This record gives sequence, C-alpha cells and structure tokens, in this order.
Amino acid sequence: MRTYAGHSSAAASNALYSRNLGKGQTGLSVAFDLPTQTGYDPDHVLSRGEVGKVGVPVSHVGDMAALFDGIPLREMNTSMTINATAMWLLALYQVTAERQAEAAGEEPAEWVQALSGTTQNDIIKEYLSRGTYVFPPAPSLRLITDLVAYTVREIPKWNPINICSYHLQEAGATPVQEIAYAMSTAIAVLDAVRDSGQVPPDEFASVVARVSFFVNAGVRFVEELCKMRAFVQLWDELTRERYGITDAKARRFRYGVQVNSLGLTEAQPENNVQRIVLEMLGVTLSKDARARAIQLPAWNEALGLPRPWDQQWSLRMQQVLAYESDLLEYDDLFAGSHVVEAKVSALVEGARAEMARVEELGGAVAAVESGYMKAALVASHAERRRRIESGESVVVGLNRFETTEPNPLTADLETAIQTVDHDVERHAAEAVRVWRENRDADPGRRARAEAALERLRADAASTTNLMAASLECARADVTTGEWAAALREQFGEYRAPTGVSGSVGVGSSEPGDALARVRDLVARTGEDLGERLRILVGKPGLDGHSNGAEQVAVRARDAGFEVVYHGIRLTPEQIVAAAVAEDVHLVGISILSGSHMELVPEVLRGLRDAGAGDVPVIVGGIIPESDAAALRAAGVAMVFTPKDFGLNEIMAEMVGVIRSARGLPVLESAPA
Repeated sequence: MRTYAGHSSAAASNALYSRNLGKGQTGLSVAFDLPTQTGYDPDHVLSRGEVGKVGVPVSHVGDMAALFDGIPLREMNTSMTINATAMWLLALYQVTAERQAEAAGEEPAEWVQALSGTTQNDIIKEYLSRGTYVFPPAPSLRLITDLVAYTVREIPKWNPINICSYHLQEAGATPVQEIAYAMSTAIAVLDAVRDSGQVPPDEFASVVARVSFFVNAGVRFVEELCKMRAFVQLWDELTRERYGITDAKARRFRYGVQVNSLGLTEAQPENNVQRIVLEMLGVTLSKDARARAIQLPAWNEALGLPRPWDQQWSLRMQQVLAYESDLLEYDDLFAGSHVVEAKVSALVEGARAEMARVEELGGAVAAVESGYMKAALVASHAERRRRIESGESVVVGLNRFETTEPNPLTADLETAIQTVDHDVERHAAEAVRVWRENRDADPGRRARAEAALERLRADAASTTNLMAASLECARADVTTGEWAAALREQFGEYRAPTGVSGSVGVGSSEPGDALARVRDLVARTGEDLGERLRILVGKPGLDGHSNGAEQVAVRARDAGFEVVYHGIRLTPEQIVAAAVAEDVHLVGISILSGSHMELVPEVLRGLRDAGAGDVPVIVGGIIPESDAAALRAAGVAMVFTPKDFGLNEIMAEMVGVIRSARGLPVLESAPA
C-alpha cells in the first residue's frame, strides 16, 4: 500500500514519508522532480520553474541520504518512478544503503543484497507518453539491459524494470493497445538482456522473475478486470513459449497499479473519490489477476498538488478494502464466468494481432523510431475526446449532470491543494553549487570526481556494464547533471516523433455540426486577414506530459489552422524564435508541471522583445484560479484548465482571440 509522493526538497519529502509510514503505508513510492528525471541539476537553465514541483530533487548522494534519513533501507520496499536516469538513482540508493549499514556497524554488502524495491526504468513508454527520455532508443535500451543484468546478480530482490502500460492509457491507449505495447516493450527488453550475454542461459529465469509491470485501471470496471486477466494469460504464454521458462513462479505476472488519473475531473472533483474506488476494485476483485501493490491518486489531482490529508484519504480507501471487507477471504470470484472469459479472449486476440504488427515493424524500438505507436496513441486519444465531447461517453459532472451544490471541499481553493514554496528552486540551485564548490575545493575529492566521470565516458564508449562506473560516480560526489552530461557526450540526445502529423483526428464533419462551424470561423478569419491562420503549440520546460498539447494540435489541424508543433522540452527562447520565424497568429502554451508562473511570463517578455508583443498567448494546464488571474493580468489572453474539455469550443475561442488581436469584429457563428 503506497502513495506516490515527493516534493520541494529531500528534507520535506523525508518528513512526508515518515508521516505516511506512521499511518500504515507499507512501502514508499518516490516521485522525482523533472530535472532529476531528465538529468539536470537545479541550476541548469532547463530546470527553471521545475525544481521540486512534481517530485523531489535529488542532485547527489547527499540528497539521497537526506531523503531516507531515519528510514532503514534494508527494511524498506521502495518504488522509484525514474527512467532515463534510473541507473544513476539506483546507484545513489545503493551507496546510501551502504553508508547506513556502516553507520549501524553492519556489513554493507549484506544490506545491498537485502534491498527490495523497483526502478521503473521503462524508456519505451517515455517516447510514447511521459516524455522524460534523454538518450536515443538504442543507448537507452543498453542502460536498461545493464541495470537488469547488474541487479539480478547483486541486488536479487530488486525489480530492475517496471514496464508501464499506465502511461500508455493516459496517452489514449485502448485496452488492446495497452496490453500489446507493454508486451512488445517486455520482448524488446528481454531479448536485449538475453542477447547481451551478461546473464547465462540457465539463469535467465531470474531475469524474467524480476520483471514487473505498472498498469492503469480505468473506470470501465469489467473491461479493466478482463484486461488484467488477459495480461496474466499473455505473460504466462510469452515467457513459456518465447523464453522457455518452465518455473511457473518465475512466469507469474507481477504488477502494481496506480488507478487512472486521466479520468479525474476538475468539475465536481468529489466524484473522483468513487471513480478511484471503482478503479481499485477492478484490479483487486479477481484473485487470479490481483495487483501486488496499489497507489491511488487523490481526489484533487486535477486541481493541483494533493495535500498530505488527501493522500491519507487515498491510503484509507485501500485499508478499508483490505481490512474491513471480506475481499481477501475467497478464491477468484470470476472463474467460470462466460462474460469474463469471452471478453478476456477478445482482448487476448486483439493484443496478439497488434503485437504481431509491432513485430513486423522490427519490434518496439523500431515502432517508436518510425512513429507508428505514437501516432496510434494520438489517434486513440482523439477518438476518446470525440466521444466525450459528443456525449457518447458520459462523464458525470462534466458533460452530464452538471448542476451542483456548492462544494465544501473546494470552498477555499487556496487551501484545497498543496503549494510549493517559491524559494525551493533558489535554495536547491544554491545548494548544488555549494556541493560542487566544496567538493572541488578539496584536491582529492575533485580528482576522484573527475576520474569517475572519465571512467563513465570510457565505459560508455565500450560495451562495459555502466553500473560500476555509476556507483563510483555516486561515491565520488558527482551530481545528477554531471552524470547525465557525460553520457550525453557519448550517446547524444533525442527528439521522439510527436505523432501529430501522422495521426487521424476526428475526421470529416457534417455541415452544421460543431467542428464544421469552427472550420467556417477559421476560414472566414483567414479570408479577412488574407492568409491561412497559423498557431504555435508550445511545451516549455521539462514537462513531458504532451497528451493535451497533441490533442489541441490535432484538433486545430482538423479545424483548418496551420499548426506549428515541435514537441516537448523547449526553452521560452526557442518558442519565441519559432513564433517569430513562422509568423504565427497565436501562441498556445501547455504546462502541467506547475511551472506556468515562471515560464509563461518569459514567453511574453520574449515576444515583446522580439517585436511580436501583439501575438496573443493562451495557456492550458493544471492552473489554480489565483495563478490564472495573475497570468491574465500579465498579458495572457485566455487560460484553460481541465474543466475546459470541449476542444471545438476552445478552437472557436482561439479564433476570437486572434480576431480581437487583429482588430477584426466578432463573428456571430459559434459552435453549439
């Protein structure tokens, strides 16, 4: 039983973990901030606005020691949501455990052997959904392979990879796609480990036994339950037939869950509580396909960062189910159900067919590089949005049953969410500078750090397993940014396909419907201006949650706009340069990491300095109303949050913003 937690600083997160453990939480699930996830120190230019926002910053072994101060790692099961820098964070974790053992007067090697937990370490889904990748696919797969091979030998209780279908569903995956792409990722990883020669064939069952999965549970209860039974069946089949694993225990499908965040609404957010409970039941009621670990989001995630009380509420949901209900007293409740068996069979067959398509393309890595899987997810997400907007898919409180009593939970929005101290970034940036200066002021420590980084570069240029060099970097007080920079020198960086240009949107529309009316507005405004309307969709900072930006880009294209979208991880300066070079009529900024108050004003200033201050800027994201008001006061034309789910309405308002900025009269036509 976990809650996904971490923010501000190592010390603040340590206090939060201690409180959560005291409330009955049985494991830790660490959220790292975006600079840590993408290999930057807090004082790097790309870290601006992102430090401590969506997780805890960990810049070196000192931060890791502070994060787990007073929490004996030998006794803890720790899940770390970390991917591109997973090897580095595990190295910091191991060195911290070694030092805890030494302080306790015990043998460090015994503590390391006893460590249990998980590094997420699934790079494939980062290219498709989450966006915290750093290196190209091939070296990323090497990092995964090296970490798997190392942990099987040296940390046998550790799960070195947590293959994540969770993020695929958040990016729009259907159940069939979620199963197929997760299994295709598993094949890519297991094939790479097998072919590396680092694990003898007679020990390969140990590799399979340490592979775990992290899945999503949506609100379609029966479908989600059947999806998990399909996962179990396919994994058993795959590991037995493709890899020859005869030990049934090693073939067991081991998975953890965070239930769906995509379906959480800002409108009537109290409804999120029953959504969370229903989704939890979907992965617990079927004993033969039951989750091993569950972490639940909080009811107010669509509003902002949950408070400790909100996390406690989610933990108590699990505890009531486990200890008050009789769920755990019975064998599988669905064995022999014709309905469940038929649905499972359909999902299995659909997943096999999609896995075959990926295999034909050359496997998961090739399907990422070609853009096939990304385009498929963007198209599925577009279809999901179309169903919600049309009312085919009912979302209570959002597109039906919208009348509501005043909500006491959100009566004071300023206290309904956790806020991060604005000084966190400044303190973290100063702290990492002091860490490096103090290290380098000592000739011995400086020489050791330089030698460790040189060894890392040399090993990266060879086929040597990179874990030993990473451990030496951790012991030598190297920082997260320094470790990643050394590998960037060797491996380079990568920009994944956006999936927008190859994606199918909502398609054609009938005359008189909402999209047709928006197309009319776009066309008439283009005629008034004598040119086609152009918009830029920008993702500044390190926020890799691109699903919303992609859907805006696809719908804008379908509505007749010319769309400029260069993907994630842009600086404000790059966004401004693109807006000026493309001579766009509007800039749309998407930020879900909470860095809007730092990055959006920089875009506004940049446009003014470039002589493009008349280009309107709109912003979308998880933005509290007080911040939205401040952004509007700073010059932002409009602010959209999750309650603004109607993309056709948003498109029409974008046209209105452009017309206002260009001094054109308001058009009468508007979407229904």
